[in-house]
Amino acid sequence: MRIGLYPGTFDPITMGHIDIIRRAAVLVDRLVLGVAINRDKNPLFTLEERVAMIEAECVSLSEQTGIEIVVHPFENLLIDCARDVGAQVIVRGLRAVTDFEYEFQMVGMNRALDDSIETVFLMAEARHQAIASKLVKEIARLGGDVSKFVTAPVRRALLERYEGEN
Repeated sequence: MRIGLYPGTFDPITMGHIDIIRRAAVLVDRLVLGVAINRDKNPLFTLEERVAMIEAECVSLSEQTGIEIVVHPFENLLIDCARDVGAQVIVRGLRAVTDFEYEFQMVGMNRALDDSIETVFLMAEARHQAIASKLVKEIARLGGDVSKFVTAPVRRALLERYEGEN
């Protein structure tokens, strides 16, 4: 069984993430979404909230693709998380050249730690390349419409979180 790991903070999960999940699902038999705890990023949503949002979004994705998609929170090294879930492949989404520079360094470090785990890059669809969770949160915080960037349930969660700030 080919297992892939798609890691991220998913704070919140966006249409860009969903695009990468859908496309990664055709490459593996099982896709694990590694939800990074990453306290340094100061997430808007708790780990439990992010996991619940992702699990809700993945029900239909799993049905559409026929692939088992599971959510796995982690706080250790990415390469250790990959080992923990039995992943042979780490899936990373790229939006721009700046993403590539960071990811290139990460691949080098991960290969030095365990060269049996490959990293595969998927370019975001053109219509999703500008989507970044950080920008989506800022738009929502300032009262803008994020419906092009996230699903309706995630939009509602953002609106509830920022309710009363505008």
